Amino acid sequence: MNIQMVDLKTQYSRIQQEVDEAVLEVIRSTAFINGPKVQSFKAAFSAYLDAKHVIPCANGTDALQIALMALDLQPGDEVIVPAFTYVATAEVIALLRLTPVMVDVDPDTFNLTAEIFEAAITPRTKAVVPVHLFGQSCDMEPIMQVANKHGIWVVEDNAQAIGADYTYSDGSTQKTGTLGHIGCTSFYPSKNLGAYGDGGALYSNDDIIGPKCQMVANHGQVKRYYHDAVGVNSRLDAMQAAVLEIKLRHLDNYAAARQQAAAYYDEALGSVSELQVPTRQANSSHEFHQYTLKVKNGRRDELAAFLKEKGIPNMIYYPVPLYKQNAYKSFIPADFVELPVTEDLCESVISLPMHTELDEATLSFITSSVRGFFA
Repeated sequence: MNIQMVDLKTQYSRIQQEVDEAVLEVIRSTAFINGPKVQSFKAAFSAYLDAKHVIPCANGTDALQIALMALDLQPGDEVIVPAFTYVATAEVIALLRLTPVMVDVDPDTFNLTAEIFEAAITPRTKAVVPVHLFGQSCDMEPIMQVANKHGIWVVEDNAQAIGADYTYSDGSTQKTGTLGHIGCTSFYPSKNLGAYGDGGALYSNDDIIGPKCQMVANHGQVKRYYHDAVGVNSRLDAMQAAVLEIKLRHLDNYAAARQQAAAYYDEALGSVSELQVPTRQANSSHEFHQYTLKVKNGRRDELAAFLKEKGIPNMIYYPVPLYKQNAYKSFIPADFVELPVTEDLCESVISLPMHTELDEATLSFITSSVRGFFA
């Protein structure tokens, strides 16, 4: 079987006519920079998220950097970030000469918690970056309560959970990325809402911070040639915006397909004692950017090699804690104690194929192979 970790080709075939026409429209219009397609996608994305301010940009890493720049943080200010995540989250903190403070995560959801966050706060803490890892929200209501109590900015890394719904204790719901002060996402092709190249966005409901992010992303200017702040040049390409606007219409259906595949995985693998299937947080939907298992018996790498031999792609997100990466060792204090949950996850997690085009025959082959390994 020709199994893909992410099957973008088949997904494209289902929307090919829409996409081809939209891209050709951009080319024929020659409106390549901030043209009608960018503005149209911006409005559609704003409506989907119920976010007042949406700032499309060049990629997800830029989105994180622009967000932190908009907060006017000073060199040496501390930003709390989970140690079990992709490097971009810490990378932008270091680039801006801020201090990343790396903390542990919940062993079941792999997400930051309010308790872990509050325990890491010092007088120098100015911001926190909760990462909605693998497709579901951190428990944001208590995180925001802690942040408001201590006057700390909250920048959500929503690259993997776009479309997820968070439910508050009063029963109201809100999209991830709009729960804190600024949300950031990536439109990297393999993301749930993926472009056909690079792309990203920031979003906010704050009438001061939202326009500030827009200004920073556009060379620090509101009026052309008048620069009020040091900014960057980060724009979403018009052809990518055209693709994204089409895919945004399908996003909820894409999520349903991923959730259906995840349910199949759960049913087939939930009884394997050596595995822990993904935990569903009660107050968040799970968009399943990844379907990530924990291998309990220390045989994760053996399983990965076994699956590869059978033609089943798999990935390990993430094999090395951020604090053990050479680039970040200078930020680690001398009295730093290794984070036990992060250490365990780096050694035990494995992600199976997850995308919108998985059919029952493919899922059956994958799961029977996994079960066969542990038989």
